[in-house]
Amino acid sequence: MADSGPDLILTSDGSHSLRSPLFGESYHSLHGAVQESSHVYIRAGLAHAHERYNGASELSILELGFGTGLNALLSLLYALERGLSIHYAAIEAYPIDAELAARLNYASVLSLTEAESALFMEMHRLPWGKVGSLSTSRMGGETKMSLEKRHGFFEELSDEAAYELVYYDAFAPSVQPDCWSTEMVKKVRRAMRPGGVLTTFSAQGAFRRRLQAAGFEVERLPGPPGKREMLRATLPF
Repeated sequence: MADSGPDLILTSDGSHSLRSPLFGESYHSLHGAVQESSHVYIRAGLAHAHERYNGASELSILELGFGTGLNALLSLLYALERGLSIHYAAIEAYPIDAELAARLNYASVLSLTEAESALFMEMHRLPWGKVGSLSTSRMGGETKMSLEKRHGFFEELSDEAAYELVYYDAFAPSVQPDCWSTEMVKKVRRAMRPGGVLTTFSAQGAFRRRLQAAGFEVERLPGPPGKREMLRATLPF
């Protein structure tokens, strides 16, 4: 029987997520998709990396798992507020189609403008395996985002010294253990630039120790609502 694809679900903050029939897991916390992504990837990740690189005008981001595109959307909104340009690469083995993406309620939850809503859908319609360009302006400033969606498995990552920031957003280690392995950590470490930041919802002790063994300084941070802790890892300059 063919895979029917993920199911649309509503999380406690009123924002949509998806549930994977393949893994039996939701793409985001059931306590709130938007509040989890904002907490883990934007405030603890992008804002921290932006400050760490002294307010750089450009940053490169790698996301392990494009999913609903929520992390990419929130990154774009952050960039718009600050005139930041970003190169965004995402690896996803199970992409959703634009029809399902159009049903996600992020536009209303985040009070997106018509132009911002159109950019979100453009993210989903851009072809896989190519670099697309998105640009928009707000309050006189212009933000550019290049988006490279790679249809494949995380283990295929082969970039070297390319990213200042990594969103480690695979399904949980109990569901996708290979994605949290020592070998995967080494691949991600090679893909990052000196001073780089990695952030993840997971607080698993084994993953924390793998990060430390690869040369990261690892912090346990307060997690989003419904989760006690999360991890942030940084590389020395």
